[in-house]
Amino acid sequence: MIGASSLAGIACGIIYRNKRMSSEEFEDQEPVEHPITSELDLHTFRPSEIGSLLPEYFRECRLRELLEVRVIHGKGTGTLREGVHRLLDRLPEVISYRQGNETSGGWGATWVTLRPMTAAEAEEATAEGDAK
Repeated sequence: MIGASSLAGIACGIIYRNKRMSSEEFEDQEPVEHPITSELDLHTFRPSEIGSLLPEYFRECRLRELLEVRVIHGKGTGTLREGVHRLLDRLPEVISYRQGNETSGGWGATWVTLRPMTAAEAEEATAEGDAK
């Protein structure tokens, strides 16, 4: 599972494992690197991971000055989208978010605008990464 410790030490991406495995297989699976870009497809993650994944991913995006991020949650029943939106409402680093348009995923994607990191936040984040 993704946690702060699995993300903080990765300079170019985050780590995830195949969500279709049993718990035992999941724990034994080698991590796969996921690059930090302005797009995050949640289809490769377990719903239980989203609460820690999004803040960590947004932190890494902000460090790279990627302040517009498209989060792809899929259309489905809307449950994941609603959960993502509830989380976005609580995150101080999120300035705003909006549903994708017809060319950027429609209601299967959400565009998130992030607050830039202050110099102090960037220094602290870099120090935390170096310590791990």
